[in-house]
Amino acid sequence: MAKSKNNAKKLSYISVPSQIINSISSSSLQSLLDSPKKTSRSTNRFFFFFTNSIFRRPRLWFFTLFLFGFLGMLKFGLTLNIPFSPLPCATTLPQNMISTPYPKSNLGVVRHNIIKDEVLLTKALVSHVELRAQGLDKVEGDGGVEKSEFWKQPDGLGYKPCLSFSRDYRRATDGVLKDRRKYLMVVVSGGLNQQRNQIVDAVVIARILGASLVVPILQVNVIWGDESEFGDIFDLEHFKRVLANDVRVVSALPSTHLMTKPVEGSPPLHVTPSWIRSRYLRRFNREGVLLLRGLDSRLSKDLSSDLQKLRCKIVKVSSDLVFQVAFNALRFAQPVQELGDRIAERMKSKGPYLALHLRMEKDVWVRTGCLPGLSEELDEIVNNERIERPELLTARSNMTYHERKMAGLCPLNAVEVTRLLKGLGAPKNTRIYWAGGQPLGGKEALLPLIQEFPHFYSKEDLALPGELQPFANKASIMAAIDYIVSEKSDVFMPSHGGNMGHAIQGHRAFAGHKKYITPNKRHMLPYFHNSSISEEEFNMIIKELHQDSLGQPELRTIKAGRDVTKYPIPECMCNDSHANS
Repeated sequence: MAKSKNNAKKLSYISVPSQIINSISSSSLQSLLDSPKKTSRSTNRFFFFFTNSIFRRPRLWFFTLFLFGFLGMLKFGLTLNIPFSPLPCATTLPQNMISTPYPKSNLGVVRHNIIKDEVLLTKALVSHVELRAQGLDKVEGDGGVEKSEFWKQPDGLGYKPCLSFSRDYRRATDGVLKDRRKYLMVVVSGGLNQQRNQIVDAVVIARILGASLVVPILQVNVIWGDESEFGDIFDLEHFKRVLANDVRVVSALPSTHLMTKPVEGSPPLHVTPSWIRSRYLRRFNREGVLLLRGLDSRLSKDLSSDLQKLRCKIVKVSSDLVFQVAFNALRFAQPVQELGDRIAERMKSKGPYLALHLRMEKDVWVRTGCLPGLSEELDEIVNNERIERPELLTARSNMTYHERKMAGLCPLNAVEVTRLLKGLGAPKNTRIYWAGGQPLGGKEALLPLIQEFPHFYSKEDLALPGELQPFANKASIMAAIDYIVSEKSDVFMPSHGGNMGHAIQGHRAFAGHKKYITPNKRHMLPYFHNSSISEEEFNMIIKELHQDSLGQPELRTIKAGRDVTKYPIPECMCNDSHANS
């Protein structure tokens, strides 16, 4: 009896898989623990017989354990309500896992939170996969701008700014800077970028004549009524400082020359340095003051290597390589530069952007002999203005409007710009900065562009209340803001050639050949009127026509008359295979 009692008190343990335990809710476990013990005679008898039979026969004991374990595993394998996904590599979770309610126990709360986190993570992964599958993968950190070949930059071929002046130029510098007898005064006219070109020429002419340069006088613009002075637009002290080793710049004539009657002149087009010396130098040495007007395009573009380098001499400013005369000495005044930088940053904050210089103002249509082509009413306004003021027509007067159009001599209108951008692959969500004056017809003239590319902004749209107010009647300063924002864009395209487009082309080349689209108007316009080709064919043709017009490096010297501030290679930029000497 004693032996039987001892055997009865022994405890037996069966190894049960944890999944079976986990499949039992905590409330069920608790109910088992809390349930009262029921004793019955029949139960006790069965238990006594069962334990005695098993413990006396070891083989039967091990077989029983195996049987229980096998049945348990079989039960687990066949159950349909398991807490794991039947597809371990699936991208979604079974619906019953998300919707199954869990008891309000600690175990249930933990499991519910885990599943909730997994569902959120899975949804994020699925969304990412779906976006990639649909080709809508976004550029990281760009605020939702689609990846596109449109934003791809041209190959700069390793060109970088590099200069070295000749020994003769450096030797002559001391004499130029020490001369206190000759002072060159210039009056520059036109819009901002015309003024810039004339100031650059004035610096070069001062060097040619060995004279000091008086700060250029900006003529009041008869069209815009802008009375800005040099210091309102440009950083005067910086202008003097940067040119200190090339040309002496003074703010005004010294007292010794105030009563001097200046020698006046207005050079013809494309004059050479030798012409300037022979025309003015003798009288200039005698009188001491030379006043030049109307310098626009007067100085030849084909100058000596040293004078070309003067136009684009490089200095280090805040670790940026920039043009000295055209792009560094003529740095904008601090208030203008800071406002332009802020507006550019607002455009840049949501990813890459395109800057469009739209030449759609009334005077542009009149001067070019072209028509807007958007409505009969607008065309009639331009024709009437041209009849009343024929002197404004600067285009070839012996050509009809249609001939000028097909020759690529007319600005693109909003419809044509829109179709060109689509053909080049610009995404519909492209962010566009619009630079330029008010178009003839107002913003309605821009509707074709805005409808296709709704993220369309001007400086007025981006400026905070009151930011533009100090410059409200300063057309040149407004143009300077456009210049700053356009120069900082990822892609730039003008609708028509002009001084601003040329200046930005050179600036972007000098900054590493940033993308600059030159519309191939003469070759592309016939396809605009060809309704027999599909949209896919049209887009392919447009891309082929512009594959070499995206801002790639171009040699200035392959064509006479090219401006080094537009084409800085080879005088001002070089690569490893074409080192500048």
